Amino acid sequence: MSHRPRSGLAAVSTALLAMSRHLEVRDVLKTIVASARELLDAEYAALGVPDDHGGFAQFVVDGVSDEQWKAIGPLPRQHGILAAMLSEERPERLADVREDPRFEGWPAAHPAMSDFLGVPVRDGDETIAALFLANKRCPRPNGGCGFTEEDEELLTILAQHAAIALTNARLYERSRELSIVEERSRLAHELHDAVSQKLFSLRLTAQAAAALVDRDPARAKDELHQVAALAAEAVDELRAAVVELRPAALDEDGLIHTLRTQIQVLDRAHSARVTFDSSGVRALPAAQEEALLRVAQEALHNALRHSGGDRVEVTLVRRGPGAVLAVTDNGSGFEPRTVRHAGRHLGLVSMGDRASGVGGRLGVRSAPGQGTTIEMEVPGG
Repeated sequence: MSHRPRSGLAAVSTALLAMSRHLEVRDVLKTIVASARELLDAEYAALGVPDDHGGFAQFVVDGVSDEQWKAIGPLPRQHGILAAMLSEERPERLADVREDPRFEGWPAAHPAMSDFLGVPVRDGDETIAALFLANKRCPRPNGGCGFTEEDEELLTILAQHAAIALTNARLYERSRELSIVEERSRLAHELHDAVSQKLFSLRLTAQAAAALVDRDPARAKDELHQVAALAAEAVDELRAAVVELRPAALDEDGLIHTLRTQIQVLDRAHSARVTFDSSGVRALPAAQEEALLRVAQEALHNALRHSGGDRVEVTLVRRGPGAVLAVTDNGSGFEPRTVRHAGRHLGLVSMGDRASGVGGRLGVRSAPGQGTTIEMEVPGG
């Protein structure tokens, strides 16, 4: 085997590893484009994800500055060479894209491009994106060198794995959306319980005031004051229902704010005291913050529904570059090994999977009559 194919395979391996580190669709697209450009030593690279209306839902470039990109103008439409890659489902390797009969020109601010290599990114029978490069960077003593057949093979391999990475990222984002829907349903249930309790108390107190108004006006007045207080509390709960039922926005609010907000809701909705404390935690990779939030939610659900305790404490503290989450209740506790052997996991398996999925670990400390602590540690970035 010659030296060049070995270095090419090593570069492909590096590119694939880079793509596998990301879960967000936008991050995956950027990594694919940057990896392709570096792999084949091109001046420009781009990837377009088509929409159903003749344009592109997403279009990512590498090698073009932000100023140039703004000057170029609106995203391209599905025409010319781009349309060919999306419809004809085969690679396009051209010595000069400007001489191809399908070429339809560029905006005035578009950089000059000549040699061109493009491949479709396919998931089964569906073309989900188009990946292309322009201007191979190499000595041009006789006017050009362009992309080679080997370059086409390497980019095709990269595109095949890019399809897997992009599909996985989409599934991950869909899973996050489903988790958000589930969490909204859970919060709705908690808030419904809280508001229902307040309104029930309000009704009983109003009935008591009505019964006392003739024979004991002073007590009736006290009961009416209580009615006013309960009504105010019910209004607060309804306001919370409007505010807190929005999806958990980790990207916007951050992990600490999101946790604190949801724990405040749970504290209002349950008779058990639920508290939260954090110390020194820095921003973590998005996947780790997502996993910490979901484990906290699952552990809180178990503690409030099954432990029988009257106090649940949640802490999030810094440990090295990472963080440690702990959810502790003073409830009845359990024997972890017995629970596992009986096939009742209380979400421990899914929590453990979430922790290991982001390079972290999950620990469970519990014993009958001694409460429970669920602890999750993540490594940080």
